[in-house]
Amino acid sequence: MSRSAPQLQPRLRFPDAGADAFGPGKAELLRHIAATGSIRTAATELGMSYNRAWLLVKSLNALFREPLVAVTRGGGTGGGALLTPFGDDVLARYTRMEEACRLATGSEWQALRSLLR
Repeated sequence: MSRSAPQLQPRLRFPDAGADAFGPGKAELLRHIAATGSIRTAATELGMSYNRAWLLVKSLNALFREPLVAVTRGGGTGGGALLTPFGDDVLARYTRMEEACRLATGSEWQALRSLLR
């Protein structure tokens, strides 16, 4: 069985490492909501309960000056969710920060990786 080469995965969190922090998990939830238009579908794809995803969305909307996710209630036409323009901006900035971390640590990561078994 062959193993793939180890990869560096920066894990940026703010404002701290507590439960209310924004980090890779919440960013991934936002990506899935943006792709699917649904909190429920995003939760299913991520292997979490709808209730957990809904609580995370509420905490995200409370963390920032403006909501990141806009939700329409269900009913005859069905509900949905989408990122607000502010949410799109926050997610894009976070994604650029992750990439900048990978680029900034690239040479040190290569040196460290060479020391692994």
